[in-house]
Formats: sequence, structure tokens, C-alpha cells
Amino acid sequence: MAWQRRSESDYIFDFWTAFGWTILTLGFFGFYVLYQLFRRMRDHKARRLELFDAALTVAWEEAGRRGFQEELTPSFQRAGLHVGVLRQMTNDFRDPIVWTLLSAVTGIAEYVGFILLDQDLVKHDRAEVGIEYELAFVYNRLGQAIPYPDADRVKGVHNYVGRIVATLFSFGFYGLWWVHDLMEEPNRHF
Repeated sequence: MAWQRRSESDYIFDFWTAFGWTILTLGFFGFYVLYQLFRRMRDHKARRLELFDAALTVAWEEAGRRGFQEELTPSFQRAGLHVGVLRQMTNDFRDPIVWTLLSAVTGIAEYVGFILLDQDLVKHDRAEVGIEYELAFVYNRLGQAIPYPDADRVKGVHNYVGRIVATLFSFGFYGLWWVHDLMEEPNRHF
């Protein structure tokens, strides 16, 4: 079911459409964009956690039927550590409504949110690659040909100080590029 709900959680942005609507609505659509940035990351993390939990449960049961549980226990334990990271991330304070309201009231919260969204994507992506690697190992051992994930796909961390300085010195225009990255990088991840 988590796999089937992908279209509900993995909202794909088009920067230029969002930018155009933000201009046409005198900036109000920008609040919707911020709301969606937080919502889609929150929902994606929860959906992927559910998916990985199910995949690990099925693999564990199949390993038990085939007598491979003892042999594969270290892989399940390593995957469990990565699942723990994802589980902890679902409890982080990322309520989209609250972050949108904080941004509307303070303005500064938007940039704090940008940093948190980037950090979440990096942390989430690292945990996902770890789980996917262990799942591929386990399922391959169980006779299912699953490709190993590309570890090079993990997104790097933005230079937050540089982005804030660039935004200040460009009178906010660089912030548009930052928003562009916050839309496009998760789009590629999803």
C-alpha cells in the first residue's frame, strides 16, 4: 500500500510554474509552495518508512522459512539502524502548517526551514541507500535479483552560510535559486 500511495506523497514541483503563480498572486502562492515543500518531505519519509518496514518483514519471514535468518541477521540489524534513523525523522518538528505560518509571521523561519529541508533530504537519502543496500543483499540471497543502489546518488549538503550571504547580498534574488534547488533536488530523489 505504501508503494501505491507514492503519487500522494511524492509531489513533483515545476519551479517556473510555481514562480509564475507566486508573481501572479503577489507572493501568496509562495506560502503554498513552502507548505508543499514541508508536506511532501514529511509524507515521503512516512511512506518510505512504511515501505521499508514491510519489505524487511517479508524478507525476515522468507529467510525464516528458508533457514537463512541466522546468516542474514547482521544485514537485518544494519537495515534496522537505518530504519531507526527514518523513524526518528518522522518525529521531527516539520508540521507544514506551522512552518508556513512561522514563515508568514517572521520571514526568517523560511530560511531556517530551507536549511532543515535540505538536511532532512541528505539524512533521509543516506538512510535510504543503507536500507536499500541491505535489502538488495538479503533479497539476492533469497533468490530475488535486486540491483544494489547507487551510493553516489546521495545528495550533498548545501553551503548554508554561503547561501544566506548570497541571498543577503543579492537582495533576496539568490533565494529564488535556493527555492529552485529545494524543489528540484527532492524531485530527482522522488
